Amino acid sequence: MASTDVQQKVSEWLNWSKNAKDNAEIEDLVRKENNEELKKRLLHRMEFGTAGLRARMGAGYSMMNDLTVIQATQGLCSYVIQTIPEAKQMGVCVGFDGRYNSKRFAQLTATIFLHKGIKVYLFSKICPTPYVAYCTRHYKCACGVMVTASHNPKEDNGYKVYWSNGSQIIAPVDKGISQCIYDNLEPWKDSWDVDYTETSELRVDPYDDIHEKYQRDVNKLCYYKEENSKSKVKFTYTAMHGVGYIFTDKSVQQFGFPPVIPVKEQVEPDPEFPTVKYPNPEEGKGALTLSMKTADEAGSQVILANDPDADRLALAEKTSDGWKIFTGNEIGALIGWWSWFAFRQKYPDVPASDCYMLASTVSSKILQTIANKEGFNFIETLTGFKWMGNKSDELLKDGKTVLFAFEEAIGYMCGSTVLDKDGVSAAAVCSEMSCYVYNQGSTLTQQLEDIYKKYGYHISSNSYFLCYDPNIVNKMFEEIRNYNNTGKHPTSCGKYKIKYVRDLTTGFDNSQADCKPVLPVSKSSHMITFTFENGCVATLRTSGTEPKIKYYTEHKPDPSQGMGYQEALEELNDMVQCIEKYFFQPEKFGLIARSS
Repeated sequence: MASTDVQQKVSEWLNWSKNAKDNAEIEDLVRKENNEELKKRLLHRMEFGTAGLRARMGAGYSMMNDLTVIQATQGLCSYVIQTIPEAKQMGVCVGFDGRYNSKRFAQLTATIFLHKGIKVYLFSKICPTPYVAYCTRHYKCACGVMVTASHNPKEDNGYKVYWSNGSQIIAPVDKGISQCIYDNLEPWKDSWDVDYTETSELRVDPYDDIHEKYQRDVNKLCYYKEENSKSKVKFTYTAMHGVGYIFTDKSVQQFGFPPVIPVKEQVEPDPEFPTVKYPNPEEGKGALTLSMKTADEAGSQVILANDPDADRLALAEKTSDGWKIFTGNEIGALIGWWSWFAFRQKYPDVPASDCYMLASTVSSKILQTIANKEGFNFIETLTGFKWMGNKSDELLKDGKTVLFAFEEAIGYMCGSTVLDKDGVSAAAVCSEMSCYVYNQGSTLTQQLEDIYKKYGYHISSNSYFLCYDPNIVNKMFEEIRNYNNTGKHPTSCGKYKIKYVRDLTTGFDNSQADCKPVLPVSKSSHMITFTFENGCVATLRTSGTEPKIKYYTEHKPDPSQGMGYQEALEELNDMVQCIEKYFFQPEKFGLIARSS
């Protein structure tokens, strides 16, 4: 017999939901008396945060489905009306990817705004996430919604929110929307009326206009079109069963290159993602096996890979030793170098002091090193493009030039066409960069080595452990903060001495005179950074969208100390083993190591 709480929620769900399939799912659980599953689904809600929503699809308040999308949109709509007086005239943008239910969720989102008299720019066809960010900013919309789960497994979907500046929401907007969701849980009278999206005069299809204008603006990042048109470099491309092919092929072609060579098995949108276990090019060789096969058959030297919503980009190059898959930090170093070099060639008179690059705190500090030497500005932000996007918006309003921003999870913002990561424009920029490098008789691999020789080695090792129990995650971080029952953070990790500790969960940073961090503090997630005496930096953090505890390490050996690349790499690898052993304690906590 289910508890009263569960019975009440079952009754509420069946009263509110009009999706027969979802209701049958709940009724089946009731019939089987699966009370534990009913508790998980009905007594817990997805939390709406700065990443919006992302979860497995299915019936219940803890999952992505028609009803929870309606509730989220009613809250968002209420918040927009309360805080933006001109919302009806400004409108909102709504787009969707090729996943199961994405179009349906987008229609539900649109109809709720339409019934409140708010204009909706609803894409008529699937589009990449960067198009929604661009559309929101270009049309000066009140907000934008992209229905996508990015690179998550096929069972998942998500709801990503942009604010009126075209950047992802940050506090206090996220908290305001969350409260409005709780205040508007019961579906409004017309919230299920998706047919209204086809008849309302307030609905506008922005697809053709945004496609043209976005590509026009991306073309401004092209510096060597004539040389590109003579390129001998062949580019192989995979959309990872997502939406990117049409859009990325267009961006690459308008830079002067011939059409990309598509990985035929993966180029069309397919919500089943049949050829990859995880549709995430960041996973490396396993995700790019078909790309390498296609490239080898076509005599192609470079692979460009988008994730399913095309906001990320992976890059690989054929070498004499086989295929080199560049890490996110290595791609960041390459595009960072290129962004400054190409911009300087074309705009030599723009003061370096007016130019900016950004990277998140878990990413390589190579941009900071380049900035220190070349004279432009570098800004470090919290993890996530929401921070880099909003900071870029501030800089642009001050008349500054934002050249590049990146995060190690293969996210790149080239220029300021889109204030979010954008794999479509990044692919075009990487194509031109590759062409230039090859025309100089070099390779991307050699160019990366040249960058490190000029600015110093920045060697990274990043990975993660899986943990599906938040209580265990909390316990692990509690033990780090009370290391060996000292009541303090650790002062060493194995034989490696720790110089500084920055804990952005508790608000502690002993590198500052007042021991308070410069970056914002958030108690909603765990994030601790250790700076070691040998110059290595390691950050441990929880993921906002996946059951992962991630770590990011980077070794920047002091060139004056005479430590070479191989010696530094061996020291970093040894440090990573110590971090896993002493901080993560995977055997004690039952953590699952990342599979290769």
